Amino acid sequence: FARMFVQVCLYFYCKCLWRCLKFVVRKLTGQCELQRICYNTKPGAARTMKIEASLKGSKSKRLQTSVNVHPDAIEKTIDDIMELKRINPDVNPQLGVSLQACLLQIVGYRNLIAEVEKLRREPYDAENPQHEEMLLKLWKCLKPNSPLKARISKQWCEIGFQGDDPKTDFRGMGLLGLYNLVYFAEWDTEIAQQVLTDSLHPKYREVTKKELSQLSKAEWEKKKFDKAIGYSFAIVGINITDLAYNLLVSGALKTHFYNVAPEAPTLTHFQQTFCYLMHEFHKFWIDEDPLDIMEFNRVREKFYKRILRQLQNPEMALCPHFAASESLINM
Repeated sequence: FARMFVQVCLYFYCKCLWRCLKFVVRKLTGQCELQRICYNTKPGAARTMKIEASLKGSKSKRLQTSVNVHPDAIEKTIDDIMELKRINPDVNPQLGVSLQACLLQIVGYRNLIAEVEKLRREPYDAENPQHEEMLLKLWKCLKPNSPLKARISKQWCEIGFQGDDPKTDFRGMGLLGLYNLVYFAEWDTEIAQQVLTDSLHPKYREVTKKELSQLSKAEWEKKKFDKAIGYSFAIVGINITDLAYNLLVSGALKTHFYNVAPEAPTLTHFQQTFCYLMHEFHKFWIDEDPLDIMEFNRVREKFYKRILRQLQNPEMALCPHFAASESLINM
């Protein structure tokens, strides 16, 4: 009964009192909610997310649907909003500019989800020359001094695929996994090669007396390699693609994209974010000091929660100036 009473009160507040409060504030300030947000909130995720919530929560269908328009219709949509809100564009020229920037981000984020989803649903086709060309480019970027002897080869395991033919590993993420790996290897080559090398060759380290006293002989044999950093590079890349995809479709990446993309976020922004996540996961894996690869899911889940916490900050930008991490190069 108490829960039902609270829900009824919240419903009444949202539907009635809140609208009444907005009406009173508008009369007192002479500004609608959209004006107050644009004039009192600095550009970025904080402003765009408030504008998005205001439009979606409006009682006007025209305002609710404005977040779903085609990018080419945004200017017309801004005119409709100004007319509906009875705002003179000549007196408030900056408002139209601010609303347009916010709508470009909102609509762009929705379109980015559709583009990423399309790539994720497209399976790798060995008969498609473009797909094959991308796969071979991945090898050349990561192993420039080691020619691939055959298309079907055990050499693929050297960059972290599970078998002789990598196409079977793209089933979960489709072409999206390949696109991300190629982007990482092509545009952040030095770091990608360093991470690959680390994943293949764990380094020997000394085990402290305290650690030795707490470990069994079997555990010590596993621990004597530096931070147990060995893992399958390509498989982890596809897994991190899945992590980035979940952050995108859940809306968690809005904070990041609204802060780094002045207009509509693009696939390039998503791929740069993937590269950042690969950098950070590699460092996180080493810091976590897992006993073996069987702890991958635990480490991944902990890493995912950390990124989610960071994205709760409206001023957060995961990689505001995308560049290779010097700390990784020297690791």
